[in-house]
Amino acid sequence: MKILNQIKLKLCRPIFILTLLGFLADVGHAAGPGFPSGGDEPTNAPLDSWSFYDHTNWTSDYGYFPVSFTNIISSPLGDFNSLVMDTNVPAWLQYNVYENDGTTNLTVDNGTVTFWFAANWSGTNQGGFGPQEWGRLFEVGGYTTNSSYGWWSIYVDDVGNNIYFSAQTNDLSSSFTPYLSAPISWTTNVFHFVALTYSPTNTTLYLDGSFVTNGAPLTVYPGTDVLSNGFYIGSDNSGIYQAEGLFNTVATYNYPLNSNDVQTIYDYEAGIYRMNPYNMAMAQIFSAGSTPSSSPTVYEAITGIGNLQLVGSASSCSSGTNANNIWITNVVATMAGNGTMNLTFTIEGGSSGVPYDVFANSVLSFGTNGMPWAWEGQGYQCNVYTITNLPSTTCFLILGTPQDSDGDGLTDAYELLVSKSNPYIYNTSGDGLSDAWDVLLGLSPLVNQLAQPSVRSNYSYDLADWLEGITGIRTGSVSLDNEGNVLSVSQ
Repeated sequence: MKILNQIKLKLCRPIFILTLLGFLADVGHAAGPGFPSGGDEPTNAPLDSWSFYDHTNWTSDYGYFPVSFTNIISSPLGDFNSLVMDTNVPAWLQYNVYENDGTTNLTVDNGTVTFWFAANWSGTNQGGFGPQEWGRLFEVGGYTTNSSYGWWSIYVDDVGNNIYFSAQTNDLSSSFTPYLSAPISWTTNVFHFVALTYSPTNTTLYLDGSFVTNGAPLTVYPGTDVLSNGFYIGSDNSGIYQAEGLFNTVATYNYPLNSNDVQTIYDYEAGIYRMNPYNMAMAQIFSAGSTPSSSPTVYEAITGIGNLQLVGSASSCSSGTNANNIWITNVVATMAGNGTMNLTFTIEGGSSGVPYDVFANSVLSFGTNGMPWAWEGQGYQCNVYTITNLPSTTCFLILGTPQDSDGDGLTDAYELLVSKSNPYIYNTSGDGLSDAWDVLLGLSPLVNQLAQPSVRSNYSYDLADWLEGITGIRTGSVSLDNEGNVLSVSQ
């Protein structure tokens, strides 16, 4: 907790956070799916839609109030206001299936559900941890082990590598019907368009406007008693299995959209997500190259000036009370000819001769599932530096100290911000390689490489200890002479 506390303190004082707004496009707001403001407009009118512009009462685009909600907030990402469903306490947003005036907001036997979702996590196939629970995206009823209630759900697995649509009825069969599943490769803060169509003859999943897979005909779904309790966006009915991400432009239809309908809606709405400056700010900033160094007392895997360009010594400079009391000041941002931003700043405080890491990100993101920061290089107190080719929309900078609690060659700040490894464990994944060597070799320090056959070479030997075979990523054949000596290896 000591390092986390230090980082939080730096956010208040020694860390300079800079927002660069190069432009602000007037992209307008859509009035909800089926009722947008112009262009090649979709003609499909939904049963209802939820754009979350009303993030006080959380009314639908047709003006219907939720049944209940708790522990939810909004974000300017997405179509300018998104529902955020990501807390460490129960949180939910519940709407009626049937309104008192006779309106139906959802049909579970025949129809379509569409929504935009941006995960606050990356799947394990993208170097993250996933939501670490079976996150519900859109759900009716509740899963039971004995099929005693009724359930209808679009959800992702705990590692964030697959999306599913499954259902149960209340027939006490102790089973559920997995209608379809598909692999996903999602990273944090990137919006994806999900469309599920379902009918007695077919189920179909589309991602980002494109057909992904067909599933079994829909034959099992909750009854009217369960539907009377409404549906939930982003969690189960207890608020526990949260999707851990952002939702926007949710819509329901009482018939299956065809592939052209889905593509048209995606094409029309995607522009909003691309043009919103807050979304554009999420463009990834890449880390600089490192020049690893070692001495008799310390090994540094990530070190060197990186992308920092030394301008010179500061005309005046204040020293800190200790090596960890450091900050950025005298910041000047200028637009470059190629549309990027140049940033000049001074490092003050700290101690003489101590290297301080400079990290950059296009979003203010922390935690194991947050978007990794980019390591820009190391600077020293009382020097002026320039970084070029930064995004012209939004950029955040943060300073890190040289503290390396586990002595693996990566600073605590680097492990918490960039590699997302444990700064107190020399070998986070347990594969025998230090976190620093994983990073230098281009491997994830979060993945046990020995347990990944697809990236491993296996060498087999005969009883006389002569090499006789190679399998795995370097699978090949070994040619031996009569004495067992290796003549050649083909791979």
